Amino acid sequence: MNSPNQPLPTFDEVLLCTPQTTAEQVGLFLRRCLIPCGREEKIYTMLYADELSYDVSCRAEELFQHLQHYKNTYRLVILCNCEREHSYIPSVFSQYKAHMIPQRPLAEIQRYLQQHYRVAQPSSSAASVFKENMCVGIVSSKRAGVGK
Repeated sequence: MNSPNQPLPTFDEVLLCTPQTTAEQVGLFLRRCLIPCGREEKIYTMLYADELSYDVSCRAEELFQHLQHYKNTYRLVILCNCEREHSYIPSVFSQYKAHMIPQRPLAEIQRYLQQHYRVAQPSSSAASVFKENMCVGIVSSKRAGVGK
């Protein structure tokens, strides 16, 4: 948010982890992050890494230990659920742990994201479904099983 005109991360910079994420997917992501190729200084982010299976987590740690020798300056952020801080990945990387508290008010964060997710030229796209021509939206319900 310090550079409002910078683009948001691209698909190759973010890995959204689930219990079904494979070791191959994590391996490809870590290779993009840790093997030098090009001059771009991207920030790579693993979201919900605490949800990786034990086997995938172990293989990810091994690969990380092997690959970090290729590049001594890399940018890797691993975000985990604080309620699962004792799972494998958060435990292995606990020495690097930093508790994060948003430094900006929620309204400012929302404005920043609206700037990046608004469709510039409204047309007959799916963005017309969401409020103010946003290309991203969240649909939620307080009741489970209502088809959203």
